[in-house]
Amino acid sequence: MSGPAILWFRRDLRLRDHPALLDAAAAADGRVLAVFVLDPALLEPSGAVRRTFLFRCLRALDEQLGGRLLVLRGDPVEVVPELARSAGAVGVHVSADTGPYGRERDAQVRQALEADGVGWHPRGSPYAVTPGRVTKNDGSLYKVYTPFRRAWGDHGWPRPADSDETSARWLDGSIHGGVSIPDDEVHDLPLPDAGESAANDAWRSFRESGLHDYEGARDRPDRSGTSRMSPYLRWGCVHPRTLLADLAGDRSQGASSYRNELAFRDFYADVLWNWPSSARHNFDRRFDRIRLDWDRELFAAWREGRTGFPIVDAGMRQLLAEGWMHNRVRMIVASFLVKDLHLPWWWGARHFMHRLVDGDLASNQHGWQWAAGSGTDAAPYFRIFNPTTQGEKFDPDGAYVRYYVPELRGIDGKAVHQPWKLTAQRPEGYPQPLVEHAAERREALARYAEIKNA
Repeated sequence: MSGPAILWFRRDLRLRDHPALLDAAAAADGRVLAVFVLDPALLEPSGAVRRTFLFRCLRALDEQLGGRLLVLRGDPVEVVPELARSAGAVGVHVSADTGPYGRERDAQVRQALEADGVGWHPRGSPYAVTPGRVTKNDGSLYKVYTPFRRAWGDHGWPRPADSDETSARWLDGSIHGGVSIPDDEVHDLPLPDAGESAANDAWRSFRESGLHDYEGARDRPDRSGTSRMSPYLRWGCVHPRTLLADLAGDRSQGASSYRNELAFRDFYADVLWNWPSSARHNFDRRFDRIRLDWDRELFAAWREGRTGFPIVDAGMRQLLAEGWMHNRVRMIVASFLVKDLHLPWWWGARHFMHRLVDGDLASNQHGWQWAAGSGTDAAPYFRIFNPTTQGEKFDPDGAYVRYYVPELRGIDGKAVHQPWKLTAQRPEGYPQPLVEHAAERREALARYAEIKNA
């Protein structure tokens, strides 16, 4: 009898809608060895919050597999071919990794496997449309979201794959050694429930109670208006193709808006695929010459929620307390860092990746470049968020600020967004604004003008 197929889980920690699982089962008469590799190159830069959520997702997957998930630790370039040799595997099946590190790693793994006569079989990716497949009619690449969104919709995506835990005869990998799934590193943060079942429950709840109001509520951090699906999409506990299939035929504003958000996720992954250097460098290289400040004390005040601007401080404290931040507030705090404090966007991006449970390289880095003006947006120069008016607009009663900034709980209504104007209710222990927004807005525009025509 020929050997088993290896299914190497990465950002696809689920059993439903898993094309690579079906391929693996078909290749080896159903005999599949499930494996996950704890790769230090990926784990060490991740924050404790994201690692903890990953470990919980792995435990959930292992339970679905009846305790048969083989967990290895080490460099996959060495570990995966070694496992294939010891198991006599006929092939290794994966969902394709489209990030810069994953592409290079997979090329090396494939080379090592093929030298041993073992097949390498990628199928699908963590995205509705695999990055690199949406191009203009002349073959050129999209740099702006809106035309990409139209082409993405026209391209379409496959139906969800008909797979589940019964699609394979899962082999016990314990004879190949392995390590235990690490213990949680974070215990005091309210992280979402982990795993595929939790992802499906969260999606079902959102569709039933949140989708209808999504278009109007998603920008309000004082409400539960977002789907909170991003941690599950990050680790593939559910595939966006599944969500899109559930939304098929729904022409409501909420469904349309949600499809647009999934398209944005695919767009940023596509940008990273086509321009891998954009993970670390300005997409618009003119911004390499912009004047930046390098004040670590200002950065620490921003990071700890001590800027004196309530909506900014509430967002940064939410991140520290929950490992998550509302998306509208992410844009506000990012704009404040790069356009009020004039600090490098990559400082903020690195802090987010370290703290966010849903930290995703493509979305995070390009979202930060959108805020900085150095990314794919066609007209970024004049977009400078006023943190006070943003707070008054999207947290009109001040409930979000009062929840995360206890020093301001004695201030009623929207006055909480300008505590420096108060005399009788002046809060004790809350800092004065670090900067004057109007002056820093003028300074940011002056710095942009210096490079605009470079």
